[in-house]
Amino acid sequence: MKSNIELIGDTDRFPYAGAGDEEGLALAASQGLYRLMWEDEDGQYPIGYVLDRVVHELEQVPANVVGDVKVNHGDRTLLLFQSPSEAERSRSVAALASYWRQKGTFKLLRGWRDEVWPVYSRRGNLLFSMERAAMGLLGTMRYGVHMTAYVVDKSAPHGMKLWVPKRAADKSTFPGMLDNTVAGGLMTGEDPFECIIREADEEASLPDKLVRDGARCVGTVTYIYVTEEKYVGEDGFIYPECQWIYDLELPADVTPLPKDGEVDEFYLCDVDQVKRDLVNDKFKHNCALVVLDFFIRHGILTEDDEPELAAIQARMHRPMPFPGPHQDNWTHAQPSA
Repeated sequence: MKSNIELIGDTDRFPYAGAGDEEGLALAASQGLYRLMWEDEDGQYPIGYVLDRVVHELEQVPANVVGDVKVNHGDRTLLLFQSPSEAERSRSVAALASYWRQKGTFKLLRGWRDEVWPVYSRRGNLLFSMERAAMGLLGTMRYGVHMTAYVVDKSAPHGMKLWVPKRAADKSTFPGMLDNTVAGGLMTGEDPFECIIREADEEASLPDKLVRDGARCVGTVTYIYVTEEKYVGEDGFIYPECQWIYDLELPADVTPLPKDGEVDEFYLCDVDQVKRDLVNDKFKHNCALVVLDFFIRHGILTEDDEPELAAIQARMHRPMPFPGPHQDNWTHAQPSA
């Protein structure tokens, strides 16, 4: 059985460091990582964490595939994809990912999805887009959406029940585990709200108007996950993530239904059942975090019954080491010239 703080620790797994660049460098080195750097008018700054073994493989890739690669083994930095336009950079990233996929270099690429996700600069520019399954190879920011759909039921504990899906047994990640009602990754150029509407249709057969009229954005959660082979297929890759969180109160006569094969079945669970499933480690890790966030916001989990509530909340909103729309001062991203 797991405590709430242990559940958070399953998701926010990367060690913490001080705020300064030197602390970040020392932490990366201690974890066997290189920092993927970007260079622009602001100088050089990190946009990802790359494993030793990825850097080793990168140095073997022909130049006509990846372009110019600058590796500094002394300060453990990596500079690549510095072409002048976003389109050129995205083509180089795609060529690299396809090269490794064809060679079978990394197990992560067995989960190829034909979805491209964005990577941003400090100035809000879209630097390049990359195949979803390959993002972990560069350790760049990942963005997604999660929604909890619930039904008001005064007879149930805490006056509500939650719609909880069971992931399909053949999913490439976290097969057969419990999930949030709807969740998905944010593709390049996609608005979080439009993403949750799309995912609600694809995963749960929920009508556009119902979600558009009823879903409420209640903030974000941020954390840094480190992959585990039994859940993702390969150990040790760094996933810095930001998820936009939505709540949706559903009418009692609306039932989510599987549609795209990613969910086996939906269950309408009371809060006590969800708590039991959490402590018994049945939820996908970041989904457990989102459920705990829901419990806190709805007054189900309070300081009276959780002495580590402050620590839990802090680790749900971890400062991220890389730029992107998770930042408070973010401006709308445009493709870099």
